[in-house]
Amino acid sequence: MKKLKRPGAFLAAVVPASFLLASINPSSLIFDAGPKASHPQLRYADLAAPEPAALPAHSIVLTVESGDTLDSLLTDGGLDRSESGGLVREVARTLDLRRLRPGNLIRFHYQPDGRVDSVELKVIGWGEIDAVRTDSGFLVVPQVAVQNEIDTIISARIETSLYDSLKAEGEGPQLAQQIADIFQWDVDFFALQRGDEFSLVVKKKFADSDPVGYGPILAARFTHEGQTFEAFRQETSDGRAGYYGRTGMPLRKQFLRAPLKFTRITSKFSKSRWHPILHCFKPHHGVDYGAPVGTPVMTTADGVVVEAGRKGGEGNYIRIRHTSRLDTYYLHLSHFAKGLRRGRKVLQGEVIGYVGRTGLATGPHLDYRVNDHGKWLNPLNLKSISPDPLPKTLLQQFRTNVIRLAARLALPASQVAEFTPKRRALF
Repeated sequence: MKKLKRPGAFLAAVVPASFLLASINPSSLIFDAGPKASHPQLRYADLAAPEPAALPAHSIVLTVESGDTLDSLLTDGGLDRSESGGLVREVARTLDLRRLRPGNLIRFHYQPDGRVDSVELKVIGWGEIDAVRTDSGFLVVPQVAVQNEIDTIISARIETSLYDSLKAEGEGPQLAQQIADIFQWDVDFFALQRGDEFSLVVKKKFADSDPVGYGPILAARFTHEGQTFEAFRQETSDGRAGYYGRTGMPLRKQFLRAPLKFTRITSKFSKSRWHPILHCFKPHHGVDYGAPVGTPVMTTADGVVVEAGRKGGEGNYIRIRHTSRLDTYYLHLSHFAKGLRRGRKVLQGEVIGYVGRTGLATGPHLDYRVNDHGKWLNPLNLKSISPDPLPKTLLQQFRTNVIRLAARLALPASQVAEFTPKRRALF
């Protein structure tokens, strides 16, 4: 057997009665005595890395690292070049090898003479592959993971940021974007405070026991500065989904609070502000949002592009008309979104350009302005108008969902992953 120098390799000294990818604490198994109980549940937080004693004798486990290929892993495990090339070709018939990423696992089992007699590959989020040596080569048997979704309750208290609070609960950052999208009309995400809280009911996606992402948030509650906002998801007759309060009024407003996500305000609307380049006092008709060059800029409401070009101190700019009176302006852009042109209709939240520092700008930022028939308005004081509520034909269904989901929002956080009843644990 080839001597291994990889730090991620485990070598087993004994043969246990059974071996698992994860060490399982029997107390973590939860059985539902109800009629729907068909298999146990296991909290995925109880999963642990395999210990050497948990592996069969004559076995090693390698962890895929950055720069590894399946061929390099197989030769590290003891296959010669010919055997490795043949096995790579067989595996590629079933698995897109681009899915092989750092953190995946591969186990080798050896005969007493040191030859590899089986290879087992664990691809997180996809499944597992068995390769058993035969007289004519390796027989490859895929075990594709069962994909499922579980309604999960997640609750957190903000200490530093929305991202950090989710991370502390073991959740992914993509949830932060969903939360911001839902409450963007009511919560100022530039001014979150320590002690703000939120609870979610969200569809969490699993491939067997591996968490692989999220579906839509079904219900959410967010408390900011002592004020609590709620949102419940509802699909409409045209197939689109939106978020509504308990009464069926939409959270979506005519105007977004800001054209950027997760940035900071560097300069507010003012009738007399010291201009950092011209060195004199001048009115500042907008709000400056500091952000890195290339940050996407969204239109704050549905409208039509009236202007998109370059003008003196404004640099690259866009003007969008929303009503017969209201226009919004987006200044100092690095460039425009592909296909943006005069006369094009745009929808609220659509990316129209990217933050830059063109024109008179000391650093990358967006100058966002609102004009009402020739009068400049402070965007931070702009009061939004809500669209129409849910139609009566959907209200009964919506109210039933609110009762069910609101009760779940009040429950403690639960992060429980259901295992398939006959799941094979290879490692």
